[in-house]
Amino acid sequence: MRFAVRRTIFYLITAWAAVTINFLIPRLMPGDPVTALMGRMQGRIDSNAEQSIRVLFGLDTESSVWQQYVDYWGLLLRGDLGLSFTFFPTPVADIVQQALPWTVGLVGIATIIAFTLGTLVGTAIGWRRGTWADSLLPITTFFSAVPYFWLGLIAITVFSVTLGWFPSSGSYDRGLVPTWSWEFVGSVIYYGFLPALTVVLSSVAGWILGMRNMMVTVSSEDYVTVAHAKGLPERTVMVGYAARNAILPQVSSFALSLGFVVGGTLIMEMVFSYQGIGYTLFQAVNTQDYPLMQGCFLVITLAVLGANIIADFVYAALDPRTRQEG
Repeated sequence: MRFAVRRTIFYLITAWAAVTINFLIPRLMPGDPVTALMGRMQGRIDSNAEQSIRVLFGLDTESSVWQQYVDYWGLLLRGDLGLSFTFFPTPVADIVQQALPWTVGLVGIATIIAFTLGTLVGTAIGWRRGTWADSLLPITTFFSAVPYFWLGLIAITVFSVTLGWFPSSGSYDRGLVPTWSWEFVGSVIYYGFLPALTVVLSSVAGWILGMRNMMVTVSSEDYVTVAHAKGLPERTVMVGYAARNAILPQVSSFALSLGFVVGGTLIMEMVFSYQGIGYTLFQAVNTQDYPLMQGCFLVITLAVLGANIIADFVYAALDPRTRQEG
């Protein structure tokens, strides 16, 4: 119980610090988003409305930073993330709500595939170390060393431009209406194949190498030797004894990687013009859209914190030693 209380207090303090930084960073950035908005809306917004827009966005100079901070927390606790400058007058919450499922659906599934494939291959390679299977490691490591954007450009060049098998940009056929129909779902899978392939190829090597090294380490432990001495089947020893303990660090890393799924796809989404949260954040930074930046940062922060919480408690459940008082 004390472990859960300590971790809960720690994450509450971390969440407060993250939200505070999230509030301050956009306001320390140079530029005037209201002036930029007036320029984009030239002819559609009366120039006399500039001061009213500043008040609406909470950027009026008559309000102190502390008052803005208090107001920000009040709006945040009510679920109000403000209005987007770029897509004015659309609420930020609506924009984030539209973009988030695309990132979670694409990169989340790709990360799960990479984790599962990497863990299984790493288990097999680590258990049979010193065989021909070790030759797979340099190949997978090569793909992980290639930057996301470069691997994405290579995939577009080969599979889109040269072979014409897959589209080079977009998230679905714009001629379709988004519905839960087989035609639309098939279009989403078709357009998302190359971005997903990029994520899998870039990340699977880390899972293979991590699991392989842990399997090599636990294979020499006494409990594995005793299991062999008992005459247990090799598969039982590999899965029930070695892999069961070797996978503990993988579970922790996997939970953290799910948290970074939300915000770690900026480059990939830019390369493929994919309408996820990373591409939305890129647009917000370019247009100095403070509320949209804060909304994206907040979602990314909460996702990472949530992943850390899950990792802590899952790891504690799998390994009771982590719950001991330090």
